[in-house]
Amino acid sequence: MTLALSPSVPLPRHRASRRPSLFDSLKSVCPPLRSAQPAPQTVLHQNPLDGGALDLRIEDGVLHRARHREAKIILVGDTDESLGSLCELLRSDGYSRLRCATEAYAAVNLARSWKPDLVILDLARPHRAGLEMLSKMAQAADDGLFLPILMLSGDASDKVRLRALSLGACDFLLRPFNPSEVGLRVRNLLKARWCQLELSERNGWLEAKLRERTLEIERLQSELKEAQAEMIVRLALAAEMHDPETGHHTRRVGLSASLLAQSVGLHEREVQMIQLAAPLHDIGKIAIPDELLLKPGKLSPEEWDEMKTHCRIGAQVLACGQADLVQVAQRIALFHHEHWDGSGYPMGLCQEQIPLEARILAVADVFDALTHERPYKHAWPIDEALHEIETQSARHFDPQIVAAFRELPHEELV
Repeated sequence: MTLALSPSVPLPRHRASRRPSLFDSLKSVCPPLRSAQPAPQTVLHQNPLDGGALDLRIEDGVLHRARHREAKIILVGDTDESLGSLCELLRSDGYSRLRCATEAYAAVNLARSWKPDLVILDLARPHRAGLEMLSKMAQAADDGLFLPILMLSGDASDKVRLRALSLGACDFLLRPFNPSEVGLRVRNLLKARWCQLELSERNGWLEAKLRERTLEIERLQSELKEAQAEMIVRLALAAEMHDPETGHHTRRVGLSASLLAQSVGLHEREVQMIQLAAPLHDIGKIAIPDELLLKPGKLSPEEWDEMKTHCRIGAQVLACGQADLVQVAQRIALFHHEHWDGSGYPMGLCQEQIPLEARILAVADVFDALTHERPYKHAWPIDEALHEIETQSARHFDPQIVAAFRELPHEELV
């Protein structure tokens, strides 16, 4: 569809300080409603109701049909004689697609099936049935598009004229009428019809473009989320290079933490984020020397103080993240060694001051550490590890998290 612009309507200019919106992006690729062509030009238009190619002309900024019009017009009258004279008048103006009806039922059915561009209702003395037909005719445009109706009548009373307009007539002319005035009224009503058709087509085009852009944005957002998750996994793999057993530990903890998050009633998105972020809870250990991480014996007080710095180091690695996933990972890295009673590190937080994801991770982390062999300890049996978790409820761990952990399939977590 080709359209032109009037020079009297300047295109809007965007302020440099405002970021382009999605609508701006659509407008940049959307063909303009008007162009700066000063002279009238003939263009080709596809009528969405008819499917035929029509000549259109832009004159003084208004779209209308060329001389040989292809408008579909229904004429409804009391007599064949009145309809004949009206048909002759319209044909002399170049309108050729005319259909006539003298019965209300036939006229309404014709309007519903033929989809006219204009209805002319010529009733010498409007009666109740005729006015009811006018109301039904106005409703016949069930596609939601504007259907103009011109009422011709010999009744000059205000009551009839107002009643006709209230029932859907767009214009009202008294008999005897001036043929030139009828022609002008018909042309003006058709102009309104064409403008609405153009607007409907443009709205449909914009809606399609908006759907395309929305799908593209959703696809890009999905790819971005996948990239974030992949970078988290790769960062966790980098930490595993330091200690292969730590890598196995972080994956098991991620699974246990996600099951525990689901058990306490978190939403699926939060569960997924905890599962992806949990493997980074010990990312700060990449800065801890191997002789401390792999030391078979007990750490000295100085060595223990250095080991505890891995929480702050991990938080620094993940600091200033814009994505929710990175922010969750940072909170877990910083707070997963805090205790419910406030005796933990690095900040000595207690109870609900500790983020929920860190409280969940703490239980999963300790259970996995107890049930697997490390350089400084042997693996504990599952029942002994569960007993230790129960003993530390309300001391090291959130009691509600411990209660939820009690219901998990512990053998599958080891």
